Amino acid sequence: MRLLIVGGGPAALATARAYREAGGNGDVTLLTRELSVPYTRPSLSKEYLRGERDDDDLPIERAEWYARTSVEVRFGAEVETLDPDARTLVLGSGETLHYDACVLATGAVPASLPVPGATEEWVLTLRSLTSARVLRDRAASATTAVVIGSGFIGCEAAASLTMRGMSVTLISDEPVPQAGRLGDEVGGRIAAWLDELGVTLRLGTAVEEIRDDADLTLMAAGVTPCAGLGETAGLATENGRIVVDAPMRTSRDGISAAGDVVFARNAAAQRHLAVEHWGEALNMGAVAGRTIAGEPAQWDVAPGFWSTIGEHTLKYVAWGDGYETVDLEDHGGGAFTASYRANGALVGVLTHERDEDYERGRALLEGRG
Repeated sequence: MRLLIVGGGPAALATARAYREAGGNGDVTLLTRELSVPYTRPSLSKEYLRGERDDDDLPIERAEWYARTSVEVRFGAEVETLDPDARTLVLGSGETLHYDACVLATGAVPASLPVPGATEEWVLTLRSLTSARVLRDRAASATTAVVIGSGFIGCEAAASLTMRGMSVTLISDEPVPQAGRLGDEVGGRIAAWLDELGVTLRLGTAVEEIRDDADLTLMAAGVTPCAGLGETAGLATENGRIVVDAPMRTSRDGISAAGDVVFARNAAAQRHLAVEHWGEALNMGAVAGRTIAGEPAQWDVAPGFWSTIGEHTLKYVAWGDGYETVDLEDHGGGAFTASYRANGALVGVLTHERDEDYERGRALLEGRG
């Protein structure tokens, strides 16, 4: 039995770990384009960017874990083609690898705005450890920064750069940060936090051109799933993502997929969902690994994530495919809970300094409340 895992992120690591924990004793190899073992990416826009954590603090598992579990990691491995019939992968070096089971955990890459200047080398993005090193190095000598995008990466990075003492401007076409996902009231509170930190907000303004007017420019305009390998191999895809069932199996025997690249069926929601959360990449990878090892497993938890903007941590759990109304309850002292509903049913909960509401919301979404 040979298991090949394409990717070096949380879904890839979780697949290997769960496969071993479930008793899988085949050969396991992670094929990653990066030059580092899988690491904790959420800190890249926060503690790592602020200089509070270093490279040695980031690995999810230490080197001894790979040795103890006999999981091989091949660095700088570019997978060019996948042949589901022959059960082979061909690397950029020309080497052909055979597999009995393959997992595509290829993740996503930063999206680029279709405007002049967006592809200039001085426009930075933040997704990998390599890009985080460049961003942190440039931040060390910069005094001004422009952050484009008001998603969580944009907001977290803008806060971190300001906390480093820089003059930061955040630009977004949204009226408030995360208006589409979280609603105007929650977005307004995020805007207030950024304003209190000293971030200059230019909201409701679409970017038409990117100019080299600041010492540092960071584009945080979302991500694009890396589904090309699966698409060219003939796997079923939808909206640029690889379609998988709740056990993370694709449309072809012997191939699973997990993480940001998939459009996965959630057994609790009883529908397919597109999710780009760190925690769900870990969850999906664990399901894939257990399934390949022969254990019954399925993705059946409500997707959720935490985001820390400056000193404020938001906890969010939601099905993520839309809502109609938002009810915000203010608990005083900065604590609040937002409940999201569609057709009268609860579809999401967001909290700030109200952990009990977060846990209760998760239980309700998953049918345990």
